[in-house]
Amino acid sequence: MDLGLADRTVLVTGGSSGVGLATVRALLAEGARVATCGRDAGRLARAAAPLDGDRLLTGVCDVRDPGAVRDFVRQTADTFGGVDGLVNNAGQSRMKNLDESTAEDWRDELELKFSGVLNPLHAARPHLTASDAASVVNVNAVLAKQPETRLITTSAARAGVLNLSKSLATELAPEGIRVNSVCLGLVDTGQWTRRHAASGSGLSYEDWQAELAADRGIALGRLGRAEEVAYAITTLLSPLASYITGTSVDVCGGVGRSVL
Repeated sequence: MDLGLADRTVLVTGGSSGVGLATVRALLAEGARVATCGRDAGRLARAAAPLDGDRLLTGVCDVRDPGAVRDFVRQTADTFGGVDGLVNNAGQSRMKNLDESTAEDWRDELELKFSGVLNPLHAARPHLTASDAASVVNVNAVLAKQPETRLITTSAARAGVLNLSKSLATELAPEGIRVNSVCLGLVDTGQWTRRHAASGSGLSYEDWQAELAADRGIALGRLGRAEEVAYAITTLLSPLASYITGTSVDVCGGVGRSVL
């Protein structure tokens, strides 16, 4: 199925690994022009090396730095002639409960989650407004809907970003900019293979993963793959999804228990 993304320009933050990198690959496969950034220059270069260089722009950028984000968006627009889509993917999880979380943890988590959406959006907004098929996808997590006390700062911040995304969809609709969210469950992006190796478990990775999925209540009995998330993201970016805005799509194997 042709998603209509050929020759469109999409900027993906956090594209050096995991879901971000899978999204970059999926967009390139659809014929899109892609700009992606990350904080680690070496990691970004290694990720980009096997990809199509003619339609790919990479840059080192911390999404918490408005100036750096503006510069990268400007470079993207100058290189490819505009910006049609934005995927706000940069972020991380903080494994701490209430007693373990410091005031600095709360500040850092909220700054990263909100800056990771607002800084790229502010910088790209004039270009998105000029596009005839503008779309923003905020990569979030099911934690936004069903909190996890072991990730209390991350859960709270992600809930705020989900609320923000809904507001942005309403605010930006008159400009022709759609805003949607993709909410992840447990996705195997490399961290889980490392945790398996560090666990000392005698189980194979497949059996260990199945045990983990059962413990976390994942109906499909396994972790997700980054490529499965990338499919949902590229679908929401597509002009074929032009009547979808202000919604969230759960890509979580059935772990999501919220009915809203």
